Amino acid sequence: MSVRFGVLGPLRVDGGPPPGPAKHRTLLAALLLSAREQVPVERLMSAVWDDRPPASAESVLRVYISALRKAVGGIRTVPGGYLLDVERDDVDCHRFERLVAQARRVREAGRVAEAADGFRAALGLWRGPGALADVESSVLRRAYGVPLEELRLTALEERIELDLRLGRGAEVVGELRALVGAHPLRERAWVRLIEALHQAGRRSEALGAYQDVRRTLVEELGLEPGAELVAAHRHVLDDQSGAAHRHTLNDSGVGAVVEPVNELPPDISDFAGRRSVLDWIARTAAERAQAPVHLVLHGPPGCGKSAVAVHAATALDLPDGRLYAALGTRPPGAVLEDLLRSLGCPDGAVPPALDDRVRLYRSMTARRRLLVLLDDAADESQVRPLLPTGPGSLTLVTSRSPLAGLEAARAYELGLLGEDEAVALLGGVAGADRVRAEPEAALNIVRLCGHLPLALRIAGSRLARKPGWTLGHLAGRLGDERRRLDELSAGDLAVRGSLALGYRGLPEPERRLLRGLGALSAPDFAPWVLGADLEPLVEAGLLQSRGLDEAGQERYGWHDLTRLYAAERLAEEDGGARGVLGAVAGEILERTRHAREALLPAEPGTGRTQALLPGEPGPSRNQAFLPLGAGSGLETGWLRREARWLSAERRFLVAVVEDFYRAGLYEPAWRLAFYLTPLFELGAHHDDWHATTATGLDAARAAGHRHGEALLLRGLADLHRAEGRTDAAAAALRAAQPLVEGLELARITLRLGLVQARAAADEASRASQGPERVVGARRVARVREAERAFVRALRVFEEAGDRRGRADALRALGSLREDEAALNAGLAAYQELGDLRGEAEALLDLARLHLAAGRHAQARDCVRRRLGVNRRLGDRLPEAVALLVLAGIEEAAGAPGRAAEAARAALETFTAYGDRRSAARARLALVRARLELGDLDEAVETLMRGMEEFDGLGEEDVKAEADRLAREAGRRRGQRI
Repeated sequence: MSVRFGVLGPLRVDGGPPPGPAKHRTLLAALLLSAREQVPVERLMSAVWDDRPPASAESVLRVYISALRKAVGGIRTVPGGYLLDVERDDVDCHRFERLVAQARRVREAGRVAEAADGFRAALGLWRGPGALADVESSVLRRAYGVPLEELRLTALEERIELDLRLGRGAEVVGELRALVGAHPLRERAWVRLIEALHQAGRRSEALGAYQDVRRTLVEELGLEPGAELVAAHRHVLDDQSGAAHRHTLNDSGVGAVVEPVNELPPDISDFAGRRSVLDWIARTAAERAQAPVHLVLHGPPGCGKSAVAVHAATALDLPDGRLYAALGTRPPGAVLEDLLRSLGCPDGAVPPALDDRVRLYRSMTARRRLLVLLDDAADESQVRPLLPTGPGSLTLVTSRSPLAGLEAARAYELGLLGEDEAVALLGGVAGADRVRAEPEAALNIVRLCGHLPLALRIAGSRLARKPGWTLGHLAGRLGDERRRLDELSAGDLAVRGSLALGYRGLPEPERRLLRGLGALSAPDFAPWVLGADLEPLVEAGLLQSRGLDEAGQERYGWHDLTRLYAAERLAEEDGGARGVLGAVAGEILERTRHAREALLPAEPGTGRTQALLPGEPGPSRNQAFLPLGAGSGLETGWLRREARWLSAERRFLVAVVEDFYRAGLYEPAWRLAFYLTPLFELGAHHDDWHATTATGLDAARAAGHRHGEALLLRGLADLHRAEGRTDAAAAALRAAQPLVEGLELARITLRLGLVQARAAADEASRASQGPERVVGARRVARVREAERAFVRALRVFEEAGDRRGRADALRALGSLREDEAALNAGLAAYQELGDLRGEAEALLDLARLHLAAGRHAQARDCVRRRLGVNRRLGDRLPEAVALLVLAGIEEAAGAPGRAAEAARAALETFTAYGDRRSAARARLALVRARLELGDLDEAVETLMRGMEEFDGLGEEDVKAEADRLAREAGRRRGQRI
C-alpha cells in the first residue's frame, strides 16, 4: 500500500509536490506530523512563523487553512485548533515509526530474516537524506525532523546488525562506508563496518577502519574508542582463521607462501576509456626489468585513479601474487603488519618496531615477483617502506600527489575523461540505449559533471535506479550549482565525500586557503590573489598547476566540483565569500589600476604627465616615477609587461567583477569593471566588455555612485561605437550627461562628437542607398554637430589644464577637419605626455590624411612609425589596423604585391582575435590586390571564402564592395561569380 503524504524528504502530496507557497507547505507539514490529532493554533503559528508570529498571524493562518482545504481533504476545525483527518498510515513518517516498532518485535521473537526485511521496508520510505527537506521551519525541524532522522540512523544500524547475523557482511560494506562518512563520530556504525569487513574477509581493511575511527575520535573529541569498538578490533586481531590456509611455518618460524596471494578488489564491469594509461602500465610491466618498478597514478579526487589501477592490475599476471593495501592516513607500520601477514607471516612473527618490519618485508619480497597496489597514498614517507624489492616486481601507487620525491618512480597524471570516454562511461552505468536516445542531454550531463569519472558514475547510478527519469531531467537537476553536490551522491559514492577526504587531511592553514579560493568563480588564478603558496593544495590533489602564463606567473586551476565544494565549506565555516573578497579587493583594484595606467598614461582628467614604473604592482610597494616622452626601452618594457599582466589576468578579473557584485561589494565591482575597459578595447574582447559593463552599471547604481555610473556609460558608448552602433552609443552618452559636470562632462561631449563623426562616415558609405541630397544634408549636419562638440570639449580641457583631454580633442578635431596642423599638435601633445598608444593613433590619422591627399611617401612613413610603436608594445590588433591602412597606401601607390602582403598579415591577426568586421575589410583589400596582380584564382577563392561573412555582418558598404569585386573578377575571367 503506497503512502499519500510524504515528509521523509521533500514534502509530497499524492506522489507530487505540495500546492502553494512556502508557508502553506509548512502548515501542511505541521498537520501531517500530527495526523488525526488536534493541533492548537498557537503551535501552528509557532511552526509557520518560526516562533515569531506577527500580530495578524491568527487571521492569516485562517486564510492559509482555507487555501489548503482546496487541495487537501480532511482538514477540520476543532476547538482551539485544527485536525487533519487522514489515516496515519497514509503519512510516511507514521508508517515508518510503525514498521520500525513492528520489526523490533519480530526480532525479539527470533525471526531474524523477517525482521531485517521489516527494517528494510521502513527505511525504504525515505526519499532523501533529511526529513522536511523543503519545509522552512526550524521549529518543525527541531521537534520532528531531528528525532525522525535519529530513528532512521538507529533503524539502519539495527538492520545492518541483522544482515551481519545473516552473513551478509560483503553486501553492507558500501552502505556502512557511506554511513561513517556522513557520521564520522558515530561509534556503533564504525563497529558494524569493522565487523562487515572482517566477515567479508577484508581483514586488513577492518584493521584500517579501526585506526581511522580512533584517529578521528582523538582529533575531534580527545577520546579513545569505547568498549564496543575496542572489542571489535580485538576480535579481528585474535581471529587467525582467515590466513591459516595460506601459509605454513618454515624452520625459521617465518611463513612460506603455499599459493599466490590475490587481494585485489573486484574490477568493475562497466570500466570505460583510459586506453593510454592502461597501455603505459602494460608496457612497463612487460619490460621484465632487473629492478622493481614503481608507478604512480596521480590526479584530483574522483578522477578514477583506484578504478584504473585495479583494472590494470587485474589484467597483469605476476607469478607470486597481488597484494593490496588501502593507505589513506594509515601509518606505514600498520600497513606493513597487514602485508606481512598476507605474505604468510604469522602474528607472533611480526616484529613490533617499524625498522624491523621493513627489513622483514624486504627480505620476504626479495625473491618474489609481486604486484603491490598501494591505494590512496598520502606522501612519499608513507610509501617508501612498502615498496617490494624483488626484481621485476611492480608497485602501482595511487595518490592525489605526484609523489615527486619517491625515488626511481615513474608518474602518470590522470586527468579528466575525453568526451567520448565520458559518454561511454555514462552509458555503461545508466544504459547505452538511454544515452543514445538523448545524446544532447548526455553531453550536458558530461559537461555538468566536468568529465569527472566519479561524478559520471554517480549520475549513471542515479539514472539506473530511476528508470522513469529522462537524461534531460537529471541534467536539469544538476544545472543548479547550489544543489549539484547533493545530486552527485548515490549509496556510498559521493563527490562531496571524496573531496572531504582530501580537505580533512589538510592542516588548518591550507583548509582556510582552500575555503578562501572558494570565494572565486574564475577557472584559474595566480598565487598573488590570496598572497599564499598554493603548492600544498596541488600536493593534496585539490588544485592543478596550469603552467606559466604570458606574464610569467604560474597559474593554478581546479575542477569545477572542487570549486563548488570549497565555496560550500566557505559558506558553512566562514559565513560566505564577502569577507574573503573584501580582504583582497584592495590588492586586486590597485594592481589593475596600475596596469590600466600603462595602457592610458596620464588618464583624462588627472593632469598627470608621469607614469608609474614598478617594482611589482601592488598598493604597498615603493613607487618610482619616470617622466615619459622619450620612448625609452625601460618605459616600453614596463608598458608591455603591464599589458601582458592584464591580458594574463583577463578571465580572472572578469570573473571577479561578478564575484564582487554577488557578494554585495558594489564599489569594487564597478571600479574594477571601469579599470578593465582599455584592455577590452585594445584586444577587441567585446563579450567581456559587455558583461563587465552591465555588471558594473548595476553595481554603481546599487552603490548610488552617480560618477561611477557615468564612467561606465561612457565605456559602454565606446563599446557601441567600436561595434558600429552609433545610435546606442549616443543614447548611453546622453544618459551619462546629467550625472556629471566639469571635465567628465567635457569627456562625454568629446565622445558625442566622435559618435556623430562616425555616424557621418557611415552616412557617406551608405550614400548610394538613398536619395543623395537627403543623405548629404544629414551627413553635413552630423559633421557640424561633431565639430561643435570637439571645439567645446577642447576649450574646457585647455582652461582646466587637462593635457590628455586636450590631446584627444586636438586629434579628433584634426581628423574631422582633415587639418594636418591640428593632428600634428595632437601628436606632439601625446608625445609630451608619454602616451605611446595615443601617439600611435595620431600617426595613423596622419597617415590616412596623407593618403587622401595622395602623399603616399608621407603616409607610408607615418604608418611605419605607428607600426614600430605597436610592435614595441606588443599590441597585435592595433598593428593589424595599421597594416590594413598600409595595404591601402600600397594599393594607391600602385604596389599590389606589398598591398597583398600587408592585407594578408592584417587578415590573419583580425581572424585570430575574432574581429569579424576588420577581417572582412582586410579580406576585401587582399582580393583587390590579387586582382591587380592578375592572380584571379586566388582572388576568387579568397572572396568566396568570405561571402557568408560579408552577408552576416549587415554592413552595406562591405557587401556592396564584395559584390563589385565579384563582378570584376567575373568580368576578367569571362564568367559570373
